[in-house]
Amino acid sequence: MNTAEIALEIMGKGMGGLFVAATVMMLAVALLQRLTKR
Repeated sequence: MNTAEIALEIMGKGMGGLFVAATVMMLAVALLQRLTKR
């Protein structure tokens, strides 16, 4: 599951996709922070 590719596809579909991509990025960052804070 490549979140990067999915985000790019959503962004290309329209401005509405920007919000979705932003949420995906935020979730990815949150997961990375949790793993690093372990």
